[in-house]
Amino acid sequence: MQNPNPSSPERPSELDFPAFARLCTDRVEQALKAFLPPADRLPSRLHQAMRYATFNGGKRVRPLLVYGAGTACGAPLDSLDRAACAVELIHAYSLVHDDLPAMDDDDLRRGKPTCHRAFDEATAILVGDALQSLAFELLTEGEAAPARRLEMIRVLAHAAGSRGMAGGQAIDIEAVGRKMSLPELEVMHRHKTGALIRAAVRLGALAAGAASNLAEALDRYAQAVGLAFQVQDDILDVVAETQVLGKTQGKDEAADKPTYTRLLGLDGAREKAAELCEEALSALDKWGKEADPLRELARYVVARSH
Repeated sequence: MQNPNPSSPERPSELDFPAFARLCTDRVEQALKAFLPPADRLPSRLHQAMRYATFNGGKRVRPLLVYGAGTACGAPLDSLDRAACAVELIHAYSLVHDDLPAMDDDDLRRGKPTCHRAFDEATAILVGDALQSLAFELLTEGEAAPARRLEMIRVLAHAAGSRGMAGGQAIDIEAVGRKMSLPELEVMHRHKTGALIRAAVRLGALAAGAASNLAEALDRYAQAVGLAFQVQDDILDVVAETQVLGKTQGKDEAADKPTYTRLLGLDGAREKAAELCEEALSALDKWGKEADPLRELARYVVARSH
């Protein structure tokens, strides 16, 4: 697989955040289109469904975190495309499986029918399997040294597995209908949501060959952002309308799931999100303006409306 994006002439550190976000979102969209199998190639229904699940209006926060962390450490954009696509493919697969009848049983995702509704349940299961496999295939190639590529594969596999995202989902299923303490809730979400966000930042740092002290600071940033993302999700489940949210509003409350809003109240959850944002920003004190995209992403996570 060749890298579908030519090296960009822009220096990301000299762009304002909206321009940086547009540049990187365009890059990852083009790369995903090139890396995913063509929709007319056999098995065509599976390939159509893979593209449906991937190009459904996602915000691309995780790829932006890869680009933000990598460029903050001096990496060129074209060295980050594969990692950005890999983490987004894992995210897309997780949403397809989360929406299945045996999991969250949802009909809407980003305002469109979920994959199993648009196609069928068996196809949706295979979509998740295939997207996950493709994510790791992308990381086997590229310009990074073999040892670094191997570490990137390890980081993403750990984040997606039973000690990361899948494990968090298992805890979430087991928690339905019972009360959780704040520490228990944080453990669940550091796995379910935070692990992949943390991996996105780690992949960017690895692609850049970041020094260990910088990588550790970025990891502190990522842990705070990952938890803030979930807190804001819980807030939006209460306050956002279905049309804006893009998925069924109040679904977690109706399913009797433990959430930050149930545990802390709406105002308490908002205070928690703001505290986590400040924690993320303080982790970036070692950087100048080259980390501004990461700073703006932290602010965006707790200010978003969907």
